[in-house]
Amino acid sequence: MAITNWSAISALVSGSQSDTISFSSCGLIRRNCVVDGDTFWLHGEKVRIANIDAPETPGSARCKNLRIGKNPSWCDFELGSKARVALATTLSGGPVVLSPQGKDKYGRTLATVSVGGRDVGDALIEQGVARRWED
Repeated sequence: MAITNWSAISALVSGSQSDTISFSSCGLIRRNCVVDGDTFWLHGEKVRIANIDAPETPGSARCKNLRIGKNPSWCDFELGSKARVALATTLSGGPVVLSPQGKDKYGRTLATVSVGGRDVGDALIEQGVARRWED
């Protein structure tokens, strides 16, 4: 399984405070933006935060055909919108550091993510806008 050349991206995002990136909700251009509470784009690479799950956002196709199992779709649209804002705010708080874990079944880069030495997944769980992903 090929993993993106993270050394190039890491050089852009894990340096000094001046490397802080401003994130907002994704629109047509997907460069440095947040899709939902656990997925974002960084320098053109789609990243899914490992080990957490956040609620779906309004319009999610996953909520039209509810799944069952260990990780069923979490269809709380109000909380999903709050999770997206919380992720954008957290990612914008300092240099973003990724620790890639590979790719998920949708082709997204799966990674643990930290900002200012703080694990982003843990921060979102503490804020009540995400939960642990069950393996």
